[in-house]
Amino acid sequence: MFLRVFSFLLFLIVVTSCNQLSLSKGKNSTVLDTIVDFSSVDTAPSFKVCDSIIVKDSKSECFGKTLHQMVGVELVKYPFSVQDSISEMVYVDVLISARGKITLAAVSSSFVVKEQLPQLDSILRVVMEKIPNVYAAIKRGIPVASKYRLPIKIELKE
Repeated sequence: MFLRVFSFLLFLIVVTSCNQLSLSKGKNSTVLDTIVDFSSVDTAPSFKVCDSIIVKDSKSECFGKTLHQMVGVELVKYPFSVQDSISEMVYVDVLISARGKITLAAVSSSFVVKEQLPQLDSILRVVMEKIPNVYAAIKRGIPVASKYRLPIKIELKE
């Protein structure tokens, strides 16, 4: 009787312990495939001029230069007058939607720039609205929203 109970318990232990072993490795491969790096994109946003460039870094550089040039051309149209000379960097954060619309997110500038050019934020907002739509950034074949930081050097003399 004791031997039957012992062998039955041993059988139960062996059968339940085999269920805990993972013999298939398919589970791990699906977990690795679902890990997505949200800090980078596969294809950078681009203007029509930059669309033919294949290399990711060159395309991103072309986008930055083209955006910088367009903003510079628009900013020159506005007359700025200051009391003291200014030579400062202003950082403009822009959001590019999944549909390619560029909007102003934030403007980071020093106290001197804010004090002497209080209208700069609103002018930059108008300038960003004038920029045409772009091709959105792409991640895994899907257009995604992205953020870009544009440095602008402000040099004005009295």
